[in-house]
Amino acid sequence: MWYRPIKLAHFRLAHSRQPFLVAYSRESLEMVFDAHDRAFAFWGGIPQRMIYDNPRTLVDAVKVGKARRFNRQFLALANHYLFEPVACTPASGWEKGQVENQVGNVREWLFSPRPRFQDLAELNAWLAQQCREKLAQRPHPDQRSRTIGDVFAEEQAQLRPVGKPFAGYVEKACRVSSTCTVGYDRNRYSVPAEYAGQSVFLRATATRIKIVQEGKSLACHARCFGREQQILDPWHYLPVLERKPGALRNGAPFVQWDLPSPVRKVRDHLLKQDKGDRAFVEILLAMKAHGSELLSVACELALEHKTLNAAVVLNHVNRLKAPSPVRE
Repeated sequence: MWYRPIKLAHFRLAHSRQPFLVAYSRESLEMVFDAHDRAFAFWGGIPQRMIYDNPRTLVDAVKVGKARRFNRQFLALANHYLFEPVACTPASGWEKGQVENQVGNVREWLFSPRPRFQDLAELNAWLAQQCREKLAQRPHPDQRSRTIGDVFAEEQAQLRPVGKPFAGYVEKACRVSSTCTVGYDRNRYSVPAEYAGQSVFLRATATRIKIVQEGKSLACHARCFGREQQILDPWHYLPVLERKPGALRNGAPFVQWDLPSPVRKVRDHLLKQDKGDRAFVEILLAMKAHGSELLSVACELALEHKTLNAAVVLNHVNRLKAPSPVRE
């Protein structure tokens, strides 16, 4: 059994008390953006004002009374959705206490005993279901004869309609390393080899890492939440293999990707031959140009005829992509 710490974003509407919960691996600004998008989509609307417990991801400075300096990017989110952000007053029991009570209630209602899940996606689907069903069926604290869900159905009509989601991300300027990667949150993500040594911008969301340069998207990866991991797209390194095909024989980690079975069989056969690495690079170039499906068929034909070399495979490719003659 393996336990993993999580951060839980907790929203609750003031009138109906309808909650929304979503879990993340850690608390960061891009997670906050995503949590708001999900909460508004779940409620089907946006409240006019939202009160926050002074999280450091949102509040840069706490001043006297309710004066705050909110994070500039968070204010962009508030302006996009047109709600007023308000922070709790420090040491104010009637505000701070409500937040802490919510945390205790959720722990008792949903996490005692502790449930088990395969991943965050499964957990978040379960949390949304619990908010929609179990928690919505609880009695409303002020209108005891009605449920939270009943009052929410009325309050939902008063919420501002949700328009286009906020495309929130955290951007970082960085330089592509000699190994064609950029770093973020103690992990490294690959960039096409031709951009090695160049300056780019990395945009991080709750789920994706995107690398751009002058408005052009260079790479996009699913975000990793481990530590000291390398998330590599082997196709980014194809120009390197053209210059140094021997990397195929040396088992370089960036070429260990999931190829279609026929292509993989041809690769294994070619790498046993003299200069077979160069031959397989030619096949990879054709695969990038024409797609994996066509190359798979070409490799299957080569395997059937037991003539495994790059020239035969590429000849099959040319025949397969050629238009069929029209019979009169």
